[in-house]
Amino acid sequence: MTSTERVLAIRDLSVNFGGLKALSNVSIDLHEGEVLGLIGPNGAGKTTVFNALSGLVTPSTGTLELFGRNIKWPKPYQLATNGIARTLQGVGLFPDLTVLENVMMGAHHLAKAGLTQSFLGLVEKDEGHLRELAQTALERVYVGSLAERRADTLAYPDTKRVAIARALISQPRILLLDEPAGGLGPQDIEWFNGLVRNIKSHTSVIIVEHHMDVVMSICDRISVLNFGELIASGTKDEVRNNPDVIAAYLGSHKAGAK
Repeated sequence: MTSTERVLAIRDLSVNFGGLKALSNVSIDLHEGEVLGLIGPNGAGKTTVFNALSGLVTPSTGTLELFGRNIKWPKPYQLATNGIARTLQGVGLFPDLTVLENVMMGAHHLAKAGLTQSFLGLVEKDEGHLRELAQTALERVYVGSLAERRADTLAYPDTKRVAIARALISQPRILLLDEPAGGLGPQDIEWFNGLVRNIKSHTSVIIVEHHMDVVMSICDRISVLNFGELIASGTKDEVRNNPDVIAAYLGSHKAGAK
């Protein structure tokens, strides 16, 4: 059940790239135990929101509240310590590492050493702890048996699962999923929907996704961007029936979305 406690509040976020305004005064809330869908046409600014939260772009204006505290927009290295994890549109696994080692990379901040040292000179007890955390994360996404496989030998749907495990190893309070259902077939999408429903019991989720059946199936609320502006935010029914959303994005999806 979604809590009324707000874990994230973005207010009046604007991002400019030279003369191009990628986002204009966007405000978004996320509550504990909630799955929030962030949708819109290509180029609407969805990934730019994620990049601002991840420290990959610098906002022109806007404020950020995280777990009840007003904070500065983070740097990339502060993402995990802020309780946030993110997957990418591209899976981004290291092909010559094992599945377990790839997932361990997601928890490098938990080690006493830095990212490079965590694989070149990590003390034994820390490495053992990370391996346990990585194996647990893999079990959560039902690919524990693949731990010792090289990443470049995996089927594409399994790489998606491993990427999610890598994000979950840091035990984030907020998980940002960027196009997680892209390239997945119906059976894998059904698995993914079930996973997100399970994750939300202890991790709030924001999902950028073009598969409207996924969005309508798992999201508690939806925010819609178009040309960098927030044009609607609300429940699935409110968004589905919003004329601005229908005109900008949903169109023929409206009749089939449930």
